[in-house]
Amino acid sequence: MFVRDPCGIVCIIVTYIAVFYADYVVIRWIILNTMQDSLWGPFHVVAFNTVVLLLMMAHLKAVCSDPGVVPLPQTRMDFSDIHTSSSSPADDCDERDDWTVCTRCETYRPPRAHHCRICKRCIRRMDHHCPWINNCVGERNHKYFIQFLVYVGVLALYAIVLVALSWAYDCQECSNDIAVKHSRILHCVMLVLESALFGLFVIAILVDQFQAILGDETGVERVQAVHHHYTKPAPRALTLLSQVCGKGHPVLWLLPCHNPPRYSFRRDAHLIDHQV
Repeated sequence: MFVRDPCGIVCIIVTYIAVFYADYVVIRWIILNTMQDSLWGPFHVVAFNTVVLLLMMAHLKAVCSDPGVVPLPQTRMDFSDIHTSSSSPADDCDERDDWTVCTRCETYRPPRAHHCRICKRCIRRMDHHCPWINNCVGERNHKYFIQFLVYVGVLALYAIVLVALSWAYDCQECSNDIAVKHSRILHCVMLVLESALFGLFVIAILVDQFQAILGDETGVERVQAVHHHYTKPAPRALTLLSQVCGKGHPVLWLLPCHNPPRYSFRRDAHLIDHQV
């Protein structure tokens, strides 16, 4: 699913420029300049690029995956009575047996689905529209969005550690050329600033995301102060996390592999058509 949003496209370009620049600085100015005669050099090249690969896979999955778009009915519905009602223009839904009516999509939508004004569709369990993936964060790609944040944080921390090690390690074979040293210092400073900026940014988002997941609410519901009342005891933390990351082993939650949906779009389409 690709959204033609200029802001989202620019954010994706900035993301990949930042990742490739970090990879360039780590390999060209840190590893090749300070660890060229050490076994740690090849190790860090493989390890750092493995994190880069996982980050890119998770990001592409979050960008290209269907976030949980509610299917439109096969036959058009008549919501003229809702459009002409005296309700406020801001109200775009009508409660009907836990389902709601979206007057923008002109269809029924399941509980906890919300309309995205950028994607122009209703998204199941919509958390928010993220420009960094140029897509909505919803029920089907929330896992990949979390993975992307985690890998950005790991990459940022890894880069800062490598910069610190490169300056702490006394390399006898390193070039003593003044121009090379100045270039290395400049690139290392820029890498540390970039890593600190993106690292703190994703940590703040991750904390907010995990608070929402463990509270069993989405970003939209938190903004709207919507609280869900359960007749059963609240689910445990692992149960709530598994709803986002999948039912596999927790070790597999960080792998950007397919996450089977917890629902059926065919069933939703059948229920929507049944209401016509």
